[in-house]
Amino acid sequence: MSDRGQNTSSSAIPAQDVPDRVPPASPEAPLEPASPEVPLELSASDDGDSPFSLTGRPLTDETEEDDTAGRPRKARTVVLTSLLLVSLAGASTLGWFGWRVNSQRQTTLSTPSTIGAFTLDDSEQATSTADYLQSALSAEIALDKAVGAVYNSADKRSVLFFGGTTLLWSPESDLDSSFDLVADDQGAVSGLKEVDAGDFGGVMKCGVSRSTDGDMTVCGWADHGSIALALFPNRTESEAAPLMRDLRAAIQTR
Repeated sequence: MSDRGQNTSSSAIPAQDVPDRVPPASPEAPLEPASPEVPLELSASDDGDSPFSLTGRPLTDETEEDDTAGRPRKARTVVLTSLLLVSLAGASTLGWFGWRVNSQRQTTLSTPSTIGAFTLDDSEQATSTADYLQSALSAEIALDKAVGAVYNSADKRSVLFFGGTTLLWSPESDLDSSFDLVADDQGAVSGLKEVDAGDFGGVMKCGVSRSTDGDMTVCGWADHGSIALALFPNRTESEAAPLMRDLRAAIQTR
């Protein structure tokens, strides 16, 4: 048989080595997240050329807190300082008031036989009048001890005195109330005004009781330990006020 009758390939292609497995493609490296852009903050500029400038300060919640956190702290500091000052002032005032009360409460009243030009009237009528007046005052104010006396002078113008000792928290208010006792039997005391209380301090006032029998000056004093009134028939206020201080200096002791 002729070779031309056989089907043969014109040329042989050499076989290439094909790998059994194709190696997997190397994984791509993960993309790193882009760094966040720092927001720009608009702020006032001091250069005088541009009213505003951009800064790279991040605007976060912490930034806003930094801007506002100082204000409440300052407010609390101011409030606490004010409270401290008020407390100190209150303590100082309370201490001074307590010292004054304590220094005035330890007091006694007595009725000596003579006070300057005045002599104690120990007659039955004078004693009865003094007892009545001190009892009326004791009914108005709870007194620890009450005293009363009638003093005569050389010019025959007598003075009726009555008072007592106790702790008084509001001396002036108690003194004003005691003047109403005189109005029960005499004319109401009018024209009350404060006068010099003398060395013992406290408050002293004088007024006038007007009646058909004539005008009578009424003076009284009060402090945190005592209260007293005196009736000065046929005497003016300018005469009675210094006499009241003389009576107090002789009758009251601390």
